[in-house]
Amino acid sequence: MSEEHQQETRPAGAEDEETLLARHRKEKKELVAKVQSLKKAKVDKKKKKELQDEIARLEADLEARHSDELNRLNALKISDKSVEVLDDQVSETAAEEKQPKLSKAQRRREKKSQDNKEREAQIKAEEMLHRDSPRILEDRKIVELLTKRGLAPFPVPADGDCLYNAVKHQLARIGICEYETSDLRQLAADYIEANQESLICYMTNPETADILSEEEFRKYCFQVRNTKAWGGEIEVKALSSSLKCPIEIVQASGTSPVHGEEGDPERKLVLTYHRHMYRLGEHYNSTVPIGKSDDGGVDEEEEQDDG
Repeated sequence: MSEEHQQETRPAGAEDEETLLARHRKEKKELVAKVQSLKKAKVDKKKKKELQDEIARLEADLEARHSDELNRLNALKISDKSVEVLDDQVSETAAEEKQPKLSKAQRRREKKSQDNKEREAQIKAEEMLHRDSPRILEDRKIVELLTKRGLAPFPVPADGDCLYNAVKHQLARIGICEYETSDLRQLAADYIEANQESLICYMTNPETADILSEEEFRKYCFQVRNTKAWGGEIEVKALSSSLKCPIEIVQASGTSPVHGEEGDPERKLVLTYHRHMYRLGEHYNSTVPIGKSDDGGVDEEEEQDDG
């Protein structure tokens, strides 16, 4: 609202805040001078008591008047603001009335567009906040390595079966569709049991770092076969040997190891290995040629905490 409009809403002769405060300072100085003059007057005890009462009354009256004037000024300012808000609301209403009325379909489209914009802004803000996190840096490096080879990452569910689902997806890409996740677990467990002597030296208790005992080895194989126990390098080796397929593991740091290189190179499977994707452990994903997004028989689900 303009200054002229604000002045029109105030009573004639009303002071602005700066003028009022300047007058208050002047009146306080005048009162101080008057009080000092009264205190210097030579009077008897009775008159002195009356003089002190008079000084207290003058100070109280001035303070009360100043307070009242400030309150009235603030009330005027609030009134001015209310008028300004009302003017703005009237202007907005008038502008809205001039606009053509939108159909329900148009309103839905506009709301969807606005929601998408807000979501994109939130994603960008989160990306900026976490742009240097281990996960973002790792993902960036893996995408860079895959892009050089004409590949793109293909996410699989993070439900404990990630290795087996990634292998299943890769097998489907080369036309091998007869394996379910449970079949791949069975293959891995059978291979590990059959090759205990050559593998046991790589299998240790995570708490003690000791080689697995016979009982621990049997329990390990049972979990591979019957639970959603996370698969690692031992299982990758078991699967590559059982399937006669080389399995390459692309990772952000170090080399990309290839297990089962003696297998048919035409049946090579390419997975990605992520150390920082989820809070509870590592994760495997599959890959696809850039520009393709076939699901290979794997349902993509929401991210969970473990691989």
